[in-house]
Amino acid sequence: MARMYSRKRGKSGSKKPIKKVKPVWLRYGSKETEQLVIKLAKAGKTASEIGIILRDSYGVPSVRIVTKKSIAKIMEDNKLSPNLPEDLLA
Repeated sequence: MARMYSRKRGKSGSKKPIKKVKPVWLRYGSKETEQLVIKLAKAGKTASEIGIILRDSYGVPSVRIVTKKSIAKIMEDNKLSPNLPEDLLA
């Protein structure tokens, strides 16, 4: 909701779920999710593109909840991270 007496930004916006546990309906385990991230990274996808593909096509709500690592960390561990940070690529 916006501030009443000032012309500043409000607090509205989407929020991530508070639960930090793996959903029971998720079909993919930790190793399978890491393998999907590695496969997509080898195909030339960025970390944000990988997250969107996993969410929309594979039904993985959050890679961090499933694997306890971020997508960038998984890519870094397998030496698949880009030379430049993702925000500088555009």
